[in-house]
Amino acid sequence: MPARIGIHPHEHGQPQPLVIDAQLGYRSMPKEESDWIDYESYCARIAEFLAKKSHTRLLETLVADIAALSLREWPALDTLTIEVHKPKIRPGTRRIGVSLDWTRADYLRWAACERDGYGKNTAHIRCANDGEHS
Repeated sequence: MPARIGIHPHEHGQPQPLVIDAQLGYRSMPKEESDWIDYESYCARIAEFLAKKSHTRLLETLVADIAALSLREWPALDTLTIEVHKPKIRPGTRRIGVSLDWTRADYLRWAACERDGYGKNTAHIRCANDGEHS
């Protein structure tokens, strides 16, 4: 999926390709068909999000944003792993990227920290009352 991402000057301007892998875990087995995640719709929503998103400097930030969007818009989700990498970023490498494992509780802590101004644009956060920021 194309995205505007990167810290280097040559990465600004044109979108560059990203490969996104998502493992989505339900809180419990959905009883209603409307609670199932339509993977085509999920992929389309992520593509739409990336197309509208302004330039993001770090993959870590983008992965956290995708995870937050997923947990916010699909209430049946309880866990997820999002992996994003830039294909063929350097000669001699197959892939370099970022992986984020989140539970809904992780997302809620992150959202509270974002709301309160802690840990802007970070993927793993402990709020001040938890003793540290990372």
